[in-house]
Amino acid sequence: MADHVDVRIDKIVAGGDGLGRLDDGRVVFVGGALPGETVAVEIVQTRRDFVRARLLDVIDAHDGRRNPPCPLVAAGCGGCSWQHIDPDIQRELKVGIVTEALTRTGRLADPVVAVGESLPTTRFRTSLRLAVTPDGAPALRGARSHDVVRVERCLVAHPLLDDLLATARFGRADEVSVRCSPVTGERSILVSPARAEPAAIVAADVRRGRGAAITEVVADARLTVSATSFFQSRHDGAEALVRAVRSAARGTDPDALVVDAYGGVGLFAATIHRDAPVVTIETSPSSSSDAVRNLRGRDATIVNATVEDWKPVPAGVVIADPSRVGLGRGAVDVLGACRAPVLVLVSCDAVSLARDAALLRERGYEHVRSELVDLFPHTPHVEVVTRFDRSR
Repeated sequence: MADHVDVRIDKIVAGGDGLGRLDDGRVVFVGGALPGETVAVEIVQTRRDFVRARLLDVIDAHDGRRNPPCPLVAAGCGGCSWQHIDPDIQRELKVGIVTEALTRTGRLADPVVAVGESLPTTRFRTSLRLAVTPDGAPALRGARSHDVVRVERCLVAHPLLDDLLATARFGRADEVSVRCSPVTGERSILVSPARAEPAAIVAADVRRGRGAAITEVVADARLTVSATSFFQSRHDGAEALVRAVRSAARGTDPDALVVDAYGGVGLFAATIHRDAPVVTIETSPSSSSDAVRNLRGRDATIVNATVEDWKPVPAGVVIADPSRVGLGRGAVDVLGACRAPVLVLVSCDAVSLARDAALLRERGYEHVRSELVDLFPHTPHVEVVTRFDRSR
């Protein structure tokens, strides 16, 4: 086989690569290619059933292709691999990725997948995970490599974090997590390894270390978020997710028990059916401690355990926001045993959503509607809020 070939791209698949076929029928995956394009590629990996290829040139371009607006892309930064696509086209492609996953992997006929509200595509990230250059400057990882790219300004970073990128130094740290709250103006850093933290040079207002916490305000709920706790990577995205989950939970009993699985610091427990009793289930001790604080004054039970180890109880609605791997059979069995009339699933991976949809159908939950909430523009990552209704 020739190392260099021309390929017609049929579609975008989960993960963001373009998919085409070689003359011998094998599938070829091409990063950076768009549907309908004819591209020149170099084959870099060969398998029996498929190959991977590197994009060399675009012979016939998609109308939605554009020049990346951030100069760091040309420098090799891998943080925003879809900057070459118009944002409106990005959302269309993501809806296609989710729809195909639900159809092919979830085996659903004609699933309803809607585009949610539009969010800003610049200056939105309120948390970043940074690499560090040998001289202590903040950096981002290179595209598909462990190389680092020095970053003084970032197209997607909130101005409170952009200021840190321009001025902070982190000594001999390997990695740094930075976070800010646009509402309160508070900022924090978490340096790894911890022994490198004393050498970090940051503004005086920046809170440091594992004990650092900031206050987020989402849908009028004040939430303490510790440095080691998970929270959404953008404040407006957290607001949008709450609106989407509220919409998906519409019609459920506002006084019945809410089960918030993978509940983190209590984002959904604090904002969905505020007068109802709630159970949150979360494995992170830090997030669970924050949830205790954030749900003070509510009829709330905080369970620091895995969903699989929790004993289910009857509920009015179940909300689940698992990691990228999804629920899996064990968690589906436990949450399904709550026999809630509605289960709202927040997914950050199209294929795991599809697998969970198939498992939930086995437990008597039918897919009603999925809504794409585009938290991660300029990347192929998806965030999807889906309503499932119990049919038996």
